[in-house]
Order: sequence, then C-alpha cells, then structure tokens
Amino acid sequence: MKIYTKIHLISLIKCLMLLMMIMVVDSIQPPFSCDPTSPPSSSPYPFCNVSLPISRRANDVVSRLTLDEKVLQLVNGAPAIPRLGISAYEWWSEALHGVSRHGKGVRFNGTVTASTMFPQVILTAASFDSRLWYQIGQAIGREARAMYNEGQAKGLTFWAPNINVLRDPRWGRGQETPGEDPLVVGDYSVSYVRGIQGDSFEGGKIDPNSDQLQASACCKHFIANDLDNWKNATRYNFDANITQQDLADTYLPPFQRCVQQGRASGIMCAYNRVNGLPNCADYNLLTKTARDAWGFKGYIASDCDAVAIMHDVQGYSKVPEDAVASVLKAGMDVNCGSYLKKYTKSAVEQKKLTEAEIDRALENLFTVRMRLGLFDGNPKTGIYGSLGTDQVCSKEHQDLALEAARNGIVLLKNSAGLLPLSKTETASIAVIGPNANVTQTLLGNYEGEACRNVTVLQAIQNYVKNTQFHQGCVDFVNCTAIAVDDAVRVAKAVDRVILVMGLDQSQEREKLDRVDLGLPGKQAALVSAVARAAKKPVTLVLVCGGPVDVSFAKDDAKIGSILWAGYPGEAGGIALAEIIFGDHNPGGRLPMTWYPKEFANVPMTDMRMRPDPSTGYPGRTYRFYTGKTVFEFGYGLSYSTHSYKFVSRIPNEIHLGSNQVSPSRYMPLSAMATGLCEKAEFTVVVGVENHGRAGNHTVLLFARRDDTKSSGHFIKQLAGFRRVSLGDREKGEVEFVVKPCEHFGRANKEGLMVLEEGSWSLVVGDQEYNIHIVL
Repeated sequence: MKIYTKIHLISLIKCLMLLMMIMVVDSIQPPFSCDPTSPPSSSPYPFCNVSLPISRRANDVVSRLTLDEKVLQLVNGAPAIPRLGISAYEWWSEALHGVSRHGKGVRFNGTVTASTMFPQVILTAASFDSRLWYQIGQAIGREARAMYNEGQAKGLTFWAPNINVLRDPRWGRGQETPGEDPLVVGDYSVSYVRGIQGDSFEGGKIDPNSDQLQASACCKHFIANDLDNWKNATRYNFDANITQQDLADTYLPPFQRCVQQGRASGIMCAYNRVNGLPNCADYNLLTKTARDAWGFKGYIASDCDAVAIMHDVQGYSKVPEDAVASVLKAGMDVNCGSYLKKYTKSAVEQKKLTEAEIDRALENLFTVRMRLGLFDGNPKTGIYGSLGTDQVCSKEHQDLALEAARNGIVLLKNSAGLLPLSKTETASIAVIGPNANVTQTLLGNYEGEACRNVTVLQAIQNYVKNTQFHQGCVDFVNCTAIAVDDAVRVAKAVDRVILVMGLDQSQEREKLDRVDLGLPGKQAALVSAVARAAKKPVTLVLVCGGPVDVSFAKDDAKIGSILWAGYPGEAGGIALAEIIFGDHNPGGRLPMTWYPKEFANVPMTDMRMRPDPSTGYPGRTYRFYTGKTVFEFGYGLSYSTHSYKFVSRIPNEIHLGSNQVSPSRYMPLSAMATGLCEKAEFTVVVGVENHGRAGNHTVLLFARRDDTKSSGHFIKQLAGFRRVSLGDREKGEVEFVVKPCEHFGRANKEGLMVLEEGSWSLVVGDQEYNIHIVL
C-alpha cells in the first residue's frame, strides 16, 4: 500500500510539474510597449496611438523622457521605462547567415533550441543568384520574428549584412562578405535586406515612413573595415588612407545600394579611421552622405565599443565627453557598449552637447522600434503574429540551406572528368583530413545552433558503405604534425580518396587575419603524400572562407579534382556528397580572386585598389589587379560545358553629350543632360547552350575597356550576372540591362563619377561585342 501511494504521489508531482511548465511556456510573451490591458497605457499616450504618423509618435515618446532616461536609451541594452509602459529593448542581435547565438538579443534555451544555418555568406555569394539570396534573407527574418514571438528574443534589430568589399584575401572576416565585386556585394545587400525586412524581391512593398518591418537589417561596417589584426595593425588603431577615387567606385557603392535600393533600417559605423577621422565621428559620412545624399531613414549604431576606442586607443578625443559629443553630433544614434551611458550626461553638463542632439538620436531609435510593431500592443496579435515555432528549422528552410550549399560550391579542377564518382562502381573510399569529420567548422563564424549536423564523412558514408576515415593531421587544421604512414596506408587500401582540408576559425575569424595564403602547417605535404600513394587520382575538398594558394594541387596530375566548399552551413556535408557522386551538377563561381602566395608580401594596410607600376604595387581585386592568379574571379567548372552567343541587336555606338568636351575626353555623369543616361540603357540577350548534363549555370557579363592606357581605369568589371537552369543539351536565353553610365563609368581622382569616350567590349565567356562611346 505504501509503495502504491508513493508511486501515485510521484506521478502526481510529475503531472503538476508538467502542467506548471506548460503554463510558464504559455505565459511567455514577447516584450512590447503600449499594453492596452495594463496601466499606465490603458489611457494611451499619443505615442501608443497607432493611427498617428510614426514620426509624431516617436517625437511624443522622446518629449516625455527625463535626461537620465534619455541617456540610458542610447546604449544597446536599453532598459524599460515602467512609468510610461515602455519595455526594455536589446539592439544587438546577429543573423549573418541564420539567427545567431552571438550578440545579446537571442537565446536558444526555450521552446526553440536551434535555427537554420545557411552557408557562410562568401559561399552563398558564389551562387550568383539574387533570388536565392532574397529567399535566405526571408527565411532568416521569419525565424527571427518567430523566436521573438516565442519570447526568446529581446530585440528584432539584426546587425547584418556585412558588406565590406573583400579587398584582401588574408582578411579573417572575408568569409562574412559577398566577395570582392562592388556590384555583387551591393546586389547581395539589397536581396538580403529586402528578404529579412519583409519587402518583396523587387522592392517597394514597404514604405520606410510607416510600414512595419518583419525584422530590421543593418548595413555594416560603414566604412572600409576590412582589416582585423594583421601584424601591428588592428581594426581599433588602423587609419585607412583611401583616395576619393577608390571611395567613390569601390568602398561606398555597396552601402549606397543597401540604403537606397534595399532600404535598410540600420547602419553600423566601423571602428577604424578613414583619412584620420573615426567613422562614427564623421558627419560627412553619417549625415551628409547616408542621410542627406542617400535618403537613409533609420538608426546608426556604433560597432561594439567603437566610441570608447576613439579616446582609449586612437587618442582622437581628449576626454570621454568629447568622444560622446562627436558621435552624436555626427549622426550616430546608439552605442554598442556603455560609453554613452557613462558620459553623455556629463557632456551635456559641460556644454559639449545639447539635449536636442540627444533627442535627434532617440527619435531615430524609437522610430525603428515602432516600425517593428513593438509599440502597438502584443506583437503576437500583429501582422507577423502568426510566425511561431513551426517556422524555425522548417523543412522548407532546411531544403533552402541545402540548395544554397549545392549552388555555391565551386568545382576548380576536374581532370579527365574524374568527378562525379560512380555510385555503383565505387566499392570503397577513404575520407582523409582534419575537416572531414567535423560539423562546427562547416558553419563559419557568427553561427547559431544548427537544426542538424552532418559531417562530410557521414554524408559520404550514405553513398559508400565501405568508407574509411583518417584525420591525417595529428592536431587538426593547424597541422603542425601529420600521420603520413597511417594516412597512406588507408589511402592504398581503397578505390577512391577524398581529402577534406582547408581552414577553420583558428586560422581566419574576427580579430584574426592570416599572414600567408598557403594551407596551414603540413597540410600540403599530407595531400601530396596521399595523392602519390592512392590507386587513382584523388579529390581535394577545400573548406575555407578566404582563398588559399593550392598551385601545387592544381598542377599535380595525381590530384584529379578540386572543390571549394567555403563554410557550407548545416547541409554542407550533404551537398558535397551529392556533388561528388553526381546527384547535383556544380555551378558555383568564385566571388573573389585567388592570389598566389607572393601576394602576402603586399602590405595589408595598403588600401589602394589601383596598381602603381612605378613601385610594383599590383592593385587589388580582378578589376585592377595586374599580377598572376591561382584562380580568377568568376572561375568555376561544371560537369557540362556551355557556349554563348549574343542574339539581340546591340548598338555599335552610343552617343552621350554634345561632342563639346574637354581634351581629356571624359564627362562627369553629373554634367549629363537629365535622363540621358537612362535613355542610353539597352537590353542584351545572350543565348546559352548546354552541351552536357542538366544543371544550374551562372552567366557573367563583363564590361572591358579596350584602351588600357586610360589613367586609373578598371581592367574589366561585372555588368551583370544571371543564373539559368538548363536540361541535358538544352538551349536558353538570359537578359541583361546594360547601363553605360554605370557599367562603363569610373571615378576620377576627385571622386566624381565620369564616362570616357572610346572603345569598349561586352564580354561573356569567349564572346565579345565592341561598342564605341561618343561624347
């Protein structure tokens, strides 16, 4: 009887505990302001009145704050204001390629324990597929809003995308970017921002003055933040010396597009100085350029502790109050960190800053929170209220992560058609290397908790039952020692060998740049030894964000194929196996130049894009670089071959101007007659024929200047890219809109965009079409 009673008592306790857990879960609500069911908002203030314009509501809430309350709202962890019914808010959340565990706004210890981890951005960019980029942003936005609705987020402002152009291959954060081409980087930013914020793919669905955002995106790092820690230079102390010419046609354009076309609601100003001036204290950059010239409507955040380093590291500000005053006067709104909380009030008391200048910042901040629907009552009753746990790690999103990995992976070498391997004739296989049996490495940085974790090894085991594994490197990716004899023995015993090598976050990450471009430690020696011992040519898979010089493998006949997989996300292992065994035809293209090892002799601190023949400086990126490459920007093979043909009528001459120009034969675009640039635009139709297997294929259209003597001109630059899906031996067509003023234009030394008279070529594959510009 006692046992019976004890068992029932335990069962009763368990039931009560379960009931309490259910009640707790049900009671969890997302943070919000203006709750109509509880005082003081039961008699709403004007800032709670949803029928009023947001600008008036934001002005009203700021007018009701004391100076002490205002100061506390200027940092990322903004506290609640109970007397006004205003909830706390966390500005710092991350969502670079999925809702991230980094930042302070999101937690994974509730009903949601994971989020979809898409490929790291550099690999997603290799798909050259704007619609895919949009779909990824859309999925991230839905998962972010769902987690907020579930009470597992304290904010909806996500500090992504990173749209600094990948200027140097050693940059530890190059993996976070869409690559080195300003057009691609800008297009990626527009697609991602529209997706995450809830806009349509074409844009224009959301009114930046009123309509609610699904989540808020942030264009970062404004500007020229592409060095983290190289030798004695860090992102905190670095003063980037940049010409007006390079600013105008490389560094600024992606941010302009992110703001003007993407309509991003956030910008992050970077740590570094540009030409002596800290970005967060640059009135010309933040206010005159972003807000006045580009029409930016949103908030500007500092990178974390960027205000503090102006005084503590850079010595730009003599006292802390000077730093606080300079950033708020420049147009910054919120400080990631605590500096503004500590020193803003004393800056006002010392008359270095006015309260009106604080109000300006606060109105921007409250406007964004209102645009997120967080002052309209419970968000679960709003237009995004239906988004819940079923949106996170959904099959649709996981399938999208797999598709992104498939379409980004780049085939760099495939001698004698080594790949794909036969699923029926491959009886045994060895998977060797430090990146073969890991999952965390596949995610890259700014990752979250992945919905699923599949290693490359596990994915290949699904194809070949007799799969052998050896790590090869004794101490993982740094590979200071190798178990050559054991690895060779494994390789000799099987039909085929896959080597999974490359980098990880111990080699490239935030706060860590590389000092050379080779594979770490003894990786190259391991690859060569295994290749020599294997029965047949081996496949080399490179898991890395930045490029590596693998010339030794490119030239080795025993290394039959090379695949670049970036950091391919949660489904990367599956995607690689599908490509290796022919279930998917690779079609990715490199979004960055792969330089030889010698490029490491070029100082990373040299910000010049254009070459200087007098000193032997080779320039940077495919647009200006004059040296040798391991693989070029846009390079990528397929299991098929494709041919191209210009099929539309293209003008031989384009007349722009009055034929009365200066002897230099160029004209500033600002001097063009109104509408002339738009009238000069024309459509180019390119026929594409697939001569082999079905698959997705990327078509790149370049504009090339035929007169290379022109001072400061690019060698060539991308004018457009399109992704096309073609069946076996199928033909198709893709359209490009060529904009002569944009695609043939360049910046002069004063930073003005100009167009030159002369001969040009449109280039796609081995096809060229000549066009003459007449001014």
